[in-house]
Amino acid sequence: MNISTIFTFLLPLFLGFSLSQFHIFASGPKILIVTAHPDDETAFAATIYKITHDLNGFADILLVTNGEGGYKYSTLAEDIYRKELTDEQSGRTALPTIRKKELMAGGEYIGLRDYFFMDQQDTGYTLDADSVLNSVWDTSIVIRKIKELHGKNNYDYVFTLLPVQGTHGHHKAASILALRAVESIASVVRPTIVGCSVTDSTKLIPDSFLSLPGYPETTMNSQLPISHFNRLTPFGFQQKLNYQVIVNWLIAEHKSQGAMQLAMGKGQFEQFWDYAINGKEGKEKIVKLAELLRNAPLKEYQQKK
Repeated sequence: MNISTIFTFLLPLFLGFSLSQFHIFASGPKILIVTAHPDDETAFAATIYKITHDLNGFADILLVTNGEGGYKYSTLAEDIYRKELTDEQSGRTALPTIRKKELMAGGEYIGLRDYFFMDQQDTGYTLDADSVLNSVWDTSIVIRKIKELHGKNNYDYVFTLLPVQGTHGHHKAASILALRAVESIASVVRPTIVGCSVTDSTKLIPDSFLSLPGYPETTMNSQLPISHFNRLTPFGFQQKLNYQVIVNWLIAEHKSQGAMQLAMGKGQFEQFWDYAINGKEGKEKIVKLAELLRNAPLKEYQQKK
């Protein structure tokens, strides 16, 4: 057995987790994020940071809309970008470019590798997923792109926002399209698709979710999250830092969305939910990932300082 082989065998043990946990990935976890708007990725920012920085994985993002519907929240950003962003015509014209730049700037913090923009129209806030799925978005091109990317990259996981009744209709619609794409992939090569939500520590019993009425593809294997990552996990000198710092940095880049800034410091747990289309293996794969997230130290700082 040569030195490199021995190192490969021992490295996971040094980092505090076993080969039985790590063997589910050829290298590190490969993630595709599917979201509707620039700034939706903040819901799993700490998780993505851990994957790209401490688990030797990578994460790409497919963004469904052009983000133009966020013009109503751009009051404070008008001085920054020197544009009348709260004027609907001006805002809808300027925001797609601005918000892509904000997304990519924030993506640097959490380690996003690549960006795929579908540029579907952001019509504005609604609770109705049907309104864009049936008459606004080109859903076939989005589904086709997700499948194409998986064919090239063989993702281990697809991350989506949990499509609960009370969330933005575009969030629901983006997750539904991701589910339809994954469901159409042959089961032997299908990635595990994960529903993600954020909650505070004050909420001891999370809200249950079984499915979105009218969309059977959103059905869950369990009506509660099956695992989570704690953003307040400490690290660094005297354990003074935690992953909420990274989340706040990311939020700060989305300056065109003033209301998003109010989310700073909120949401302790990034929760993971198991969609029924994952079958029996989904729970094991999601729990394994969560174990890796919890056990992998941030760049070994815990051992060294």
